[in-house]
Amino acid sequence: MRYAIEKKRFHEDYVKLHTNAPYVIGEKFQFTDGLFSGFDQTKAEYDKNAWQYQPDPKTNAYMVDETLQNPRCVFQLLKQHVSRYTPEMVEQICGTPKDQFVKVAEAVTSTGNPERVGTILYALGWTQHSTGVQIIRAAAMLQLLLGNVGRPGGGVNALRGHSNIQGATDMGGTFEILPGYLKTPTGATQTLAEYLEKGPPTTLNKQAWSSMNYWQNYPKFMVSLLKAYYGKTATKENDYQFALMPKVDGNYSWMYLFDDMYRGGSTRAGGKEPGPDGLISFGMNPVGVGPNSPKMVGALSKLKWLVMAENFENETATFWKAPKEYGGAAPKDIQTTVYQLPAANFAEKDGTFTNSSRWMQWKWKAIDPPGQAKPDQEILARIFLAVRDLYRKEGGALPEAVLSIDWSYTNPNSPDFGEVLKEISGKALDDIKDPKDPTKILKKKGDQLDGFAQLQDDGSTLCGNWLHSGCYTPAGNLTQRRNNADPTGLGMFHEWAFSWPANRRVMYNRASADKDGKPWDPTRPGIVWNGEKWVGDVPDFKADSPPGQLGAFIMLPEGVGRLYSPVLNDGPFPEHYEAIEAPVDNVLHAKVTSNPVSKKFSTDKDKYGGRDQFPIVCTTYRLTEHFHYWTKHHVNGRLNEVQPEFFFEIPEELAKEKGIANGSKVRVTSARGSIVGPAVVTKRILSMNLGGKKVWQIGFPIHWGYAGDPKHAGPLANLLTPSAMDPNTWTPEFKTFLVQVEKATGENV
Repeated sequence: MRYAIEKKRFHEDYVKLHTNAPYVIGEKFQFTDGLFSGFDQTKAEYDKNAWQYQPDPKTNAYMVDETLQNPRCVFQLLKQHVSRYTPEMVEQICGTPKDQFVKVAEAVTSTGNPERVGTILYALGWTQHSTGVQIIRAAAMLQLLLGNVGRPGGGVNALRGHSNIQGATDMGGTFEILPGYLKTPTGATQTLAEYLEKGPPTTLNKQAWSSMNYWQNYPKFMVSLLKAYYGKTATKENDYQFALMPKVDGNYSWMYLFDDMYRGGSTRAGGKEPGPDGLISFGMNPVGVGPNSPKMVGALSKLKWLVMAENFENETATFWKAPKEYGGAAPKDIQTTVYQLPAANFAEKDGTFTNSSRWMQWKWKAIDPPGQAKPDQEILARIFLAVRDLYRKEGGALPEAVLSIDWSYTNPNSPDFGEVLKEISGKALDDIKDPKDPTKILKKKGDQLDGFAQLQDDGSTLCGNWLHSGCYTPAGNLTQRRNNADPTGLGMFHEWAFSWPANRRVMYNRASADKDGKPWDPTRPGIVWNGEKWVGDVPDFKADSPPGQLGAFIMLPEGVGRLYSPVLNDGPFPEHYEAIEAPVDNVLHAKVTSNPVSKKFSTDKDKYGGRDQFPIVCTTYRLTEHFHYWTKHHVNGRLNEVQPEFFFEIPEELAKEKGIANGSKVRVTSARGSIVGPAVVTKRILSMNLGGKKVWQIGFPIHWGYAGDPKHAGPLANLLTPSAMDPNTWTPEFKTFLVQVEKATGENV
């Protein structure tokens, strides 16, 4: 019994210490058939005010129950919410036999003790759904409850689909964030002070566990970023040029952008704005990668110009040659001017890759790019300099937005990436004094900073990304380090490259220790309180803050991990919804089958299929032997020898039912169109029993298209996928949609 008692105590102590138990507002927040009252079941409207914490009427602090027993506290509401997800219900929803589910559950929950730790790895199979964010949040919540967050070997870890997707996102690769995950300002935000007031979360200072709220340094991060953008022209007097920053007035994610293109007008500002005139596609293939390829082709046909920076002439560059089934029009009817800029391959340029563990690792180019191909920075630099020269000569609307940009690189036509990395890491523009001793100079003017703790909000520092600050210090380019020493024996490798932030190898590592600062598992210590400071990994915590002073999650206002999220568009707790195109009704909700706040577009190209006409579930995936839409261009490559052509993967029993032989031609049709290819009859995919209904699933890889070498041409997978997406990240729902499958014969081929 001792082990069981210790395991239970670990659970209770960890959960009480590292998760939140504020009360939830009781008047507005109710459970109705598993739905939150914030949802109108028919209009899918919601009131996020119904998802906040309950304030104490006497102190106005958020009410907290450290015992986790109050029926309105987060922990008890979560228990009520998930109580419906029994093994029997899981079997109805997923088709997984309950005995197999129980085995999986037992294996996962066996990590909920100090002697064991578990990690959850996920990839696009989770993200590319209309409920993708909530799937990932469910995993994070499970790991919090099991005590697997912040501990070496634990956590929820994303396996990125591309080698540098993590790095691209860190540097503001999507419209709603700036580098370092700062918020993109909206057009309604007039001043920097207004932006800073709305940006950082407020601290719940009166909670039993107060938060360090490291976002209080937001002004330092933002002002330093503005100095990196605008240099000497950014001063306190002109608000550090905040007014010149591009701002957003709505959603500019993938599908919204192409919807504007296709319709020739914007839904913003009452629909009075015109659609885009042009598009610069840099290292992307929107026609191949985007959902509903016919809409992508149609959207590009409405542009005046298209600039492609690419290694190869892909489907987007040749959209005007698209076959009729992809929505292609006669070239004479397309007025878009297309420019192809030859770009260097990844092996032909320097830079950094950031992996799933947040390690920024420098890569050296292997060879120079051939012919007229140029590296990324030279292409971008030449475009920028040409545009700037035009503004200098001809003026135009708001020329200072371009002319004020700082471009003080040694080689302005092709900036050295080492020089750019220095700018990203941060440097002192004036002497930085020690706040504890003004007579002491921490950094002299022109010095590289040691990290983001030295950033200032008075314009005396610049930094292109506060999270990456410290990657290039006076000691040199730390992303180039390759020392594989690991004194901890825990796989941290602190001298190998640089891990943001601050070279920390495990995020939230304060959660690896108990309330007294002792590791839950002494054999795997993340950080330990030695009486004066935290030692081990770089602490994700104030290094000299004694145990009990602050919560483990210093970026959250609660100071503790969120089992309850008041900021997501589809509810504070994860809930099961079927896909936008679903083969069955939602057994939990009689009136709401799919995510009620997922956007559905309404042009003539936006067609959604029903289960009567399209009864089979389809999914897309990648092959180990191919890299996205790129490797098919290698005419005689070994990868094309191993996986030479497109195929459909079809279950044996379904193939038998349809009279489909292995290798025979099959036509698969969705509401968007149909494609033909050979069948690979397999034992790998089985039927699913969903709520008593037998449902078939098929799958096929994404790597082919009509551009490139005709020997390796094949159908575009996304001809069949719908314009459906997650309402929080706007990620397309590629992983599940409805199709019909039939044997291809005669005129059907």
